[in-house]
Amino acid sequence: MSILQDKYRKEIAPQLKKSGAYANVMQIPRLTKVVLNMGINTAVDKDTFKLHVEELALISGQRPQIRKSTKSIANFKLREGQPIGARVTLRGARMYEFLERLIHAALPRIRDFRGIPLRGFDGHGCYSLGMKEQTIFPEIDPDRVKRVQGMDITLVTTAKTNEETRELLKALGMPFATTSKAA
Repeated sequence: MSILQDKYRKEIAPQLKKSGAYANVMQIPRLTKVVLNMGINTAVDKDTFKLHVEELALISGQRPQIRKSTKSIANFKLREGQPIGARVTLRGARMYEFLERLIHAALPRIRDFRGIPLRGFDGHGCYSLGMKEQTIFPEIDPDRVKRVQGMDITLVTTAKTNEETRELLKALGMPFATTSKAA
């Protein structure tokens, strides 16, 4: 069990229940999964694509699922069945370990970091943020990177509103920006 998971069970969940908004323990918002998605340009060669998939595996700690196109689009030089990205869904202990590394190791390495933006909430208990480069994660060797690749990170919770989600993520240690104009 990770430190963050233990902190949620022993401190955060009782604190949220004590706030009085929840009558039942099952109503307390919790993190259910973290989804990492990397859309990879189809113009890159197979070796670069494979390298990006390996980097996503290093970051997440589990093997990514290769996503393929469902239809052909001539303007994008895209054929049906061509690999276009990779996705990983983390749950349980791996999810909490990734979140710890994201909060304490990766986000502080972003240049001019002033907190993550507040505009990533979707109104249904999810928070999404985009990373412009994979080199902020300590598992990635910057010397081995051929091409900078971004990724989307989605945190899925059982919360019903943006306020509940924000309160849960803030309690878990997410460094939100004080203004909504953060990068």
